[in-house]
Amino acid sequence: MMKNYLTKFTYYALVVLVAVGLSTSCSDDDDNTDIDPGELVLKGELTNEKTLEAGKTYELVGGYEVKSGGNLIIQEGVTIKATRTIGGQPDYILVEQGGKITANGTKDKPIVMTSTKQEPGAWGGLHICGKAPINLSGGTGISEIGDAPFGGTIPNDNSGVLRYVRLEYTGFAFSETKESNGLTMYGVGNGTTIEYVQTYKGADDGFEWFGGTVNAKYLVSTHSEDDSFDWTDGWVGKGQFWVAIQDQTAPSGDGTANGDCLIEADNREDNFGNTPVSSPTLANITLVGNKDTNKQKRGIRLRAGTHVKLHNTLVVGKPNSVTTATAETEQSFVDGNSVIEYLYADNGFTYENGTALALDTKEGNGVNQTISFTNGYVGVIDGGKDLSSDSFFTKVTYKGAVPADNDWTAGWTKK
Repeated sequence: MMKNYLTKFTYYALVVLVAVGLSTSCSDDDDNTDIDPGELVLKGELTNEKTLEAGKTYELVGGYEVKSGGNLIIQEGVTIKATRTIGGQPDYILVEQGGKITANGTKDKPIVMTSTKQEPGAWGGLHICGKAPINLSGGTGISEIGDAPFGGTIPNDNSGVLRYVRLEYTGFAFSETKESNGLTMYGVGNGTTIEYVQTYKGADDGFEWFGGTVNAKYLVSTHSEDDSFDWTDGWVGKGQFWVAIQDQTAPSGDGTANGDCLIEADNREDNFGNTPVSSPTLANITLVGNKDTNKQKRGIRLRAGTHVKLHNTLVVGKPNSVTTATAETEQSFVDGNSVIEYLYADNGFTYENGTALALDTKEGNGVNQTISFTNGYVGVIDGGKDLSSDSFFTKVTYKGAVPADNDWTAGWTKK
């Protein structure tokens, strides 16, 4: 009898221990101090600081939300793999207002956010919500993914750092109207650092700005199936050294290829005059289209009241290299609130609203140019505007993003 009693006691004790262990490992609160710091799963919510250690691989299970006060620190060489292991629910990373992501990769050891299923649309990408101004009614909005608030009155709001980060196979369709981008910036402030970031083979846009003031340097959008770069809701930041290259597979028999606009730019689709008006200042951009001659023929599409100051740009591979639409956008060029200069294109400009803007004759511009690259997008053309009176901009005097003697995309991007 004593032996049987001990056997049963041991059995029940083991059951309790296993149950406790499972409860701990399945907790959604990955930042709890009682969880092993070597835990390689990201799930649930982060409310304080968590470090992903250099060179390790972590699994992303469902939505991982960095709450106010949280800081997701990612060291060089970390790989994060989305798993789609919770009943088919999407995986994504969302940094909410007051939270931070501090992702410091290097050229030799970039941070890679990818998926176990390596195809466009496999996971929901990276979303950052800040407190910088936007032009929605009331000055705030709700993110498309995660229903988190964004926008506010703090232009220099700081959501952290993204440096040498590659986002692969994003674009999960949350619904018929909500597909996720590679990197989505909601009201992100210019205290945030974004540089050396690539989106690769996403099913929706590569990069999208919903208002805010954040600046971005050294961006690469590769094979995005919708727009490569997209802004709306009053984005007023700066950008330099951007590359977009669409899928270079030859168009189908009817002339259709994979990928929409290289840049699609709005102020606000339902009210073109909302303020602050989208008005970024951009320089040294190389845009390589997919040669679509049927449905997706626009390279840079400026519409819905947006303004822009665009310099030192090369556009190839789209029948309509630059298009403008809506009276408000076209009037901004007449008024001097928008400018395109030192832009070379292999085709021409189209003014959808009918205004005779004659942008092809502005300073340094040229249409029907022969433009060639090596390795897809490497190469520049002499003659550009020096914008370095603004400390954000690096001094250059050429058009395009990637000089042959300084291929800053080498070593950390994927072709």
